[in-house]
Amino acid sequence: MTAPLTPTTTRDGHELRPVKFSRLAQRGVLLGMSGAQLLVAGIAAATVVFSLYAGGATLFLATVPIVVLCGVLGWGAVGGRKLIAWLPIGARWLWRTATGQLVYRRRITRPRPAGTLALPGDAAALRQRVDTDTGAVMIHDPHAATLTAIIGLTHPAFVLLDPAEQERRVTAWGRVLATACRSGRIASLQVLERTLPDSGKGLAEWWSRHGSHDGSWASTTYGELIERAGPAGERHASTLSLSLDLKSSGRAIRAAGGGNRGAAAVLRQEMATLAAALRAADLAPSDWLAPGDLALILRAAYDPAVAGALERHGGLGRDLAAAGPVAVAESWGSSRSDSAHHCVLWVSEWPRSMVFPGFLAPVLLSSGIRRTFSLLYTPLRADHAARDIRRKKTEYVSDAAQRSRIGQIEDAQQSAEYQDVLQQEADLTAGHGILRTTGLVSVTADDIGELEQAVAALEQAAIQASCETRRLWGQQGQAFAAAALPLSRPL
Repeated sequence: MTAPLTPTTTRDGHELRPVKFSRLAQRGVLLGMSGAQLLVAGIAAATVVFSLYAGGATLFLATVPIVVLCGVLGWGAVGGRKLIAWLPIGARWLWRTATGQLVYRRRITRPRPAGTLALPGDAAALRQRVDTDTGAVMIHDPHAATLTAIIGLTHPAFVLLDPAEQERRVTAWGRVLATACRSGRIASLQVLERTLPDSGKGLAEWWSRHGSHDGSWASTTYGELIERAGPAGERHASTLSLSLDLKSSGRAIRAAGGGNRGAAAVLRQEMATLAAALRAADLAPSDWLAPGDLALILRAAYDPAVAGALERHGGLGRDLAAAGPVAVAESWGSSRSDSAHHCVLWVSEWPRSMVFPGFLAPVLLSSGIRRTFSLLYTPLRADHAARDIRRKKTEYVSDAAQRSRIGQIEDAQQSAEYQDVLQQEADLTAGHGILRTTGLVSVTADDIGELEQAVAALEQAAIQASCETRRLWGQQGQAFAAAALPLSRPL
């Protein structure tokens, strides 16, 4: 048994406060059963009643396999998920297999419509627009009714900061998220942190500016060392994607002139507010990404083998309309695009115990693994969050009364989930925002064997970070677009 973490005090008297994440709700519709489980239970009960009334014991014995099948489907589990929950995933997988949707090949001889992105799957509907005022590229999703802009971020190494500085930066980041919640027009925020092979461009530029090029043995040896060491290194890059909800922003868009111009104007307002909040949080935002910058990110995600070469030659690979993959093949547990294999993991459980800032260091600082860590924040309006909390409280209380009526004992997990709801209500009453957070990790490797090793290593790193991860079976293609691309797309 481990003792709970308590606040500690640094040398300057600053108190570090551990935090705890809300649990993933496991409560169902009635008595812990989901809607699908209630359906199969109802089918089993109806089958038993019909057989007893229609044919007695003989017909009942004949329908026993149906009852057993319903029980297995409703309560049998594989990979931490009930069999009934696998049915929609399996059915969609079979339908996509039968219709040939698991393989994508770009038709290079057929021109694409102007303004579209050459991406596979449902991401093919995305449209690009360039804002004339800021030069930023804005990605329009007509299905989700969102308009997204991306900004690059630079920041000091968090784990190397003083604990008091870590606490201050965490509080400042909380104010950034609170700004998104108060807006009421933001559909989502996506934080994307990528590990990339270092192209050596930074070292080469430094050597060209500050090096002594006198032709000596030391100068020649040092130049060769930089040339070899640069591409063998690894660097981290972070972006923040801001997605505007066009439906909830309808009135503001019409006031700004309507149409594409009005939507761009409203998004610019949110961009300015977010950039100011980031600077107040001591983060260093760069310019909003132009089409060429986003093209390099997309190309590096699908074809990492050429990422370093494209970065060294700044004029190549910056056509956003052609930045997608040439080919994608999706399998049940992974996907392959151009020069790499990919696997996406879902952070199904955040730490249940109290943790201090920096708990994700084992995942984010795992060396030798090419991965992309994505956090998708979905802010809830205060009235919607309050209504959702009231509904959850009512359901918990009614379920508890029902369990007490039938003599079922309430376990600790149900009590902990109810306490999480009460804590969310207290935070909302105190003026804080409520966000739904989804964590995804995309792992990339050159071959399938190396990929499986990297996935296993990352799963162990997640355990060290007190997190639980699950592989997204049967949906790797859509999951990769959500986890590895800075387009703020929900899974």
